[in-house]
Amino acid sequence: MQLFDCFFVFLHEKSEAMHIFLSEDIWDFDLAAALDEVSEQRHEQALKFKHELGRRLCVLAYQLLKRGLNEVYGIKENPIFEYNEHGKPSIVGHPEICFNLSHCKEAAICAVSDQMVGVDVESVRSYNDSLVRYTMNDDEVCQIESAEDRAVAFIRLWTMKEAALKLTGTGISNEMKQVLCQKGLCFETYIDPQRRFIYSVCQFETENEKK
Repeated sequence: MQLFDCFFVFLHEKSEAMHIFLSEDIWDFDLAAALDEVSEQRHEQALKFKHELGRRLCVLAYQLLKRGLNEVYGIKENPIFEYNEHGKPSIVGHPEICFNLSHCKEAAICAVSDQMVGVDVESVRSYNDSLVRYTMNDDEVCQIESAEDRAVAFIRLWTMKEAALKLTGTGISNEMKQVLCQKGLCFETYIDPQRRFIYSVCQFETENEKK
């Protein structure tokens, strides 16, 4: 069975410029066969994961990117990555294409766009008050504490922060509490109906959105 045969892919267009590909079929493909279909670079990256789950997610996110590049841009060859000083990847030979990858134990996700984009998917896990107070500002703590489901409220904000940091390519920083105070950011968040995972996508506001 080919990897794409068992994909469940959720495709959404936030605008004509941005596409989201999501898969939850982490265990429903032949990992050995899939490793033969990715670039040598990604193959090596996948094998650095100690456990099979990490390897599967690494391959799955890459295959989502391959599908996105094929469907949106007609690119069929395996993408090769280069990285900036903060580790944010870009595609060699295609600086005009922006993308971002993320995965958690329930899903892998890829965002493809002609504008800068950040995406993060996280599992909904047990509520941790100390982590909340370490990463959230006072207003965000109030939002979380007043929510019906504190764990979901926290992960939603966490994915928004991560997506914003990945948008700019800086990664987790000491400014975690103030990330969402930045102006000019536009978010879309999805909560899995079973509340197993949440993802957020972040882009800079367009001129039309600012008006």
